[in-house]
Amino acid sequence: MIVAAETVNNNPLILDVKGMKKYFPIQKGMIKRTVGYVKAVDDVDVYIREGETYGLVGESGCGKTTLGRCILRAIEPTEGTIDFRERSGEMVKIHDMEYSRLREARRDMQLIFQDPYSSLNPRMTVLNIIGEPLACHRLMSGSKLRDRVVELMELVGLNTRHLERYPHAFSGGQRQRIGIARALATNPRFIVCDEAVSALDVSVQAQVLNLLQELQAKLDLSYMFISHDLSVIQHISDRVGVMYVGRLVETASSEELFGNPRHPYTEALLSAKPIPDPRIKSRRIILGGEVANPANPPSGCYFHPRCRFAKDICAQETPPFREVGPDHFASCHFAGELDLSGVYELGQD
Repeated sequence: MIVAAETVNNNPLILDVKGMKKYFPIQKGMIKRTVGYVKAVDDVDVYIREGETYGLVGESGCGKTTLGRCILRAIEPTEGTIDFRERSGEMVKIHDMEYSRLREARRDMQLIFQDPYSSLNPRMTVLNIIGEPLACHRLMSGSKLRDRVVELMELVGLNTRHLERYPHAFSGGQRQRIGIARALATNPRFIVCDEAVSALDVSVQAQVLNLLQELQAKLDLSYMFISHDLSVIQHISDRVGVMYVGRLVETASSEELFGNPRHPYTEALLSAKPIPDPRIKSRRIILGGEVANPANPPSGCYFHPRCRFAKDICAQETPPFREVGPDHFASCHFAGELDLSGVYELGQD
């Protein structure tokens, strides 16, 4: 279990998640008999401090998006606790809330979707799209709602003359800014950014990342930033978590994780990060075997069939998620013994 440590950012926790699980049933036959479960998220602990960006990275299908949506209760978790700090300073239990109370709490928790094309209703104008959360929560209407939408458009760098335009009239970067403005409408404190820049051109990605950081400083936001892109995660995150087959295998500050990984999977993942210098040849670590099946994961450590350091104990016992350094946690029996290379060593000649 992760216990929040004293770090450079000593702000209080805004989110504390413990024992998060999400199992999807596998059903067969005419009567839909349950014959097993896909363990999309399997016993994950996460904490995020106020004003912090927590990056979440891993291969496709490892459970990153499912974890983010379970935290917001966009999908119901199978098990686990979610404590969230409201504006009053009180920690409330999101996992136990009735729908009416949860609806109120969601003003402080929002989601930026991955695809700026499919996440916007093509039959709604920008005014209606950005103003929809305000209308749904009955916060504003009429001229006040319109003024708030204008304010949000200016905040994210959109031309306010385009209030009555439809999504098809905008570029991908502009659409994502509309999505960001919509997420900010209720003045939230915590935002899950689910692959928020992966569908954009590289130059536009930089603009949106800079915008998110500016908004964070201006509005005192906390982010969970989900991405496949290690360069993006390294740039924007204060702390980083690495997921593998539904489990969190390592978490640490961005600088510590990229420079001193303690889990073999993290080392292999970092070796895939491109190095922006053609004179340097990176040392890529190629993993053997296949990614474990979350419906039928291996015993012990899920990563042991692909790990070059695996020993008998790895197949027999699940490694505890333990602290191996100051605010540095890893799920590996040999996390304190292995000499692993960070992104800087992997890029040496």
